[in-house]
Amino acid sequence: MLAHLHIRHYALINELDIDFTRGFSVLTGETGAGKSIILGALNLVMGGKADPRTITEGEDKCVIEALFQTDNGDESLVRRELNRNGRSRSFVNDEVVSQAELKQLAAQLIDIHSQHANLLIGDDTFQLQVVDAIAFPTQQTALLNQYLEAYTDYCDCRTQLSSLMAEAKKAQQEADYVQFQFKQLDEADLHENEQDELTEEEYRLSHAEQIRESLQYGVQLLTEEDNSVLSLLHSIHFDSASASLAERLHSATIELEDIAHEAQQQADTLESDPQRLQQVQERLAMLQELMHKHHCQTVAELIALRDSLQNQCLRIDSYDEDIKQLNQLLQQKELHLTDLAQQLTLARKSVVPLISETLKTNLRTLGMAHAEVDVQITQLDDFTPSGKDNVQFMFAANLNQSLRRVSEIASGGEISRIMLCIKALTASTRGLPTIIFDEIDTGISGEVASQMGRIMRQMAASRQIIAITHLPQIAAAAEEHYRVYKSDTAKRTETHIQALNTDARVQEIASMLAGKNITEAAIQTAQELLKKQ
Repeated sequence: MLAHLHIRHYALINELDIDFTRGFSVLTGETGAGKSIILGALNLVMGGKADPRTITEGEDKCVIEALFQTDNGDESLVRRELNRNGRSRSFVNDEVVSQAELKQLAAQLIDIHSQHANLLIGDDTFQLQVVDAIAFPTQQTALLNQYLEAYTDYCDCRTQLSSLMAEAKKAQQEADYVQFQFKQLDEADLHENEQDELTEEEYRLSHAEQIRESLQYGVQLLTEEDNSVLSLLHSIHFDSASASLAERLHSATIELEDIAHEAQQQADTLESDPQRLQQVQERLAMLQELMHKHHCQTVAELIALRDSLQNQCLRIDSYDEDIKQLNQLLQQKELHLTDLAQQLTLARKSVVPLISETLKTNLRTLGMAHAEVDVQITQLDDFTPSGKDNVQFMFAANLNQSLRRVSEIASGGEISRIMLCIKALTASTRGLPTIIFDEIDTGISGEVASQMGRIMRQMAASRQIIAITHLPQIAAAAEEHYRVYKSDTAKRTETHIQALNTDARVQEIASMLAGKNITEAAIQTAQELLKKQ
């Protein structure tokens, strides 16, 4: 429950501290006194949108703290700080948390039902959530979770199939071109080091005469004259002290003789071959053309491209089989999802009588003697994250009136009563420790207001209920009563809050009945209202 609220420098509030108790509490006060300001501060500390314009004029930042206590004594201190520059920070037990984390925590601690929340009655999602709150209470959500997991899996599979089919279609459109490119590269019979080898061969063939002359000249220098290199080397003699040098020179001489022999052989076999030269040049030109066409720098890159194109060709042939298998898998997942969706539908339909009768009974206690309520569940064409059910709350306020959608037929006062009955119905299953009603009594008065107060008090038997109200009947039903009021200081107008004792409650309720000029009759009526509780 919300045990304490501290507000500093928020709107008209300079500094405010208030302790709350379990059970049913009300906040009352004149219009403009600041009740909505207190609620706005509470919204902010629970993760609501931060607006620096709400900071008290002349101050740099505002701070709101809310202390929550559980039945076993655990406490959670939530703090929100908002600076004039628009930056805000959130803390839980003095540890920094993100706004998303703060909202997640708030959803487990408190439900703030403001006036605009009455519009939810016309929202299909909200109506489904009401049914699910009864069909799947907090401790029994396994089927919902199982369905959501299967739905996510089904959607992933459907997306994968859609992507594969789009990929297959694109591949099929490009198939002829891909196959043509692969065929051209495949028929080229590429070899990784071919370009270097051909370039070297082209040079030899193009310069055969120069190379032969050069080789023969080398042979001549080594062997064919009296003063050739080898003859001069043979004339060198070393003594026994230089035996190692003599041995090395002998080895060098043998190597040079071998070089001369091989050079002569190459010179004898080397000859011009114009036909082969043409073949080599044509092959090199073809390789250059392929590399240019495919934006490759080497033959190795061409080979890699060829292999990639081959894989694409093979992939094109395998798409049909892959699509067929994925289709079969999707059908299996759809059958499983359909089964779970049907289980959800059955569970929801099973609680429709309970919801309809409970709402109808409570509405009749709130002055709608002929109220009729039904919950219609119809099937959607496709799956959603919550099943295939469309839920519509149907309502008729008068005798022999046909049922129609609540949002189409109910008045403002009727919607207020319907929403209170819905909150009363779902409160226990949701397990929320605190519910705050912000003027849910719009369009209500008299005995209906008294009944509404009793329903709130009944709800407060198992949780904390706080209501902001202008109705004396609801104020009298509360166990704790707080008055919100304004006062003027030398600097500004400020909002305050005061916990009322019994005498003060009588005065406050009397003023709610009669206005500023409180009469004896108003005081007597206020006392009677309090005695009825």
